[in-house]
Amino acid sequence: MIDLRLAIFDVDGTLADSQAEIVGAMRAAFAAEGRAAPARAAILSIVGLSLDQAMARLAPELGEAAQGRLVQAYRDAYFAQRKANGASPLYPGARALLERLARDEALLMGVATGKTKRGLDALIEAHDLAGFFVTRQTADFHPSKPHPAMIEAALTEAGVDADRAVMIGDTAFDIDMAVAARTRAIGVSWGYHPTSALAQADRIAGDFEELGHMVETLWRDEA
Repeated sequence: MIDLRLAIFDVDGTLADSQAEIVGAMRAAFAAEGRAAPARAAILSIVGLSLDQAMARLAPELGEAAQGRLVQAYRDAYFAQRKANGASPLYPGARALLERLARDEALLMGVATGKTKRGLDALIEAHDLAGFFVTRQTADFHPSKPHPAMIEAALTEAGVDADRAVMIGDTAFDIDMAVAARTRAIGVSWGYHPTSALAQADRIAGDFEELGHMVETLWRDEA
């Protein structure tokens, strides 16, 4: 019997370099409400959260209705950017990593992201990634990270136990979600949170080559 394992990837800041689109859409959303936008660092600090959670952090002084308008303005601006400029680029080396890991028939791959299903599907279609992922979990069907619901759903869909899965991401929200779901966690250093925020990860990868090696060897000592 094949010992199935599951590698679950975050998207923004892990596979895709979407910071320009995220910051641009957030600035446009705040401008639409006649408000000054948060600093770039503050905007990037909330990447990975669902939009309602993100706006609550970025504009805590506003009421729920105003935060809801910001959410819709952000979605409108992000969609307009994607329509005008295309999908966010993948990081150099991201596709090669997916191709490398896909050669292991016992290793399944999935996605758990703060994106909506529409946003994730558009990115996957633009970069022809559909064949890599057996499960796709998005924030419009689950509680926001770091709640473990997305990982738990991915495990169920893939038929893999938590101790045979690893969450891979660039933010503390990804790592905390993995801890809550009792899976392994690998942080990546090229995303939007400093590596100091990833302290609970089992390992931290400095590049895609190192990440591939970490995924391939994560369970080797237990074989």
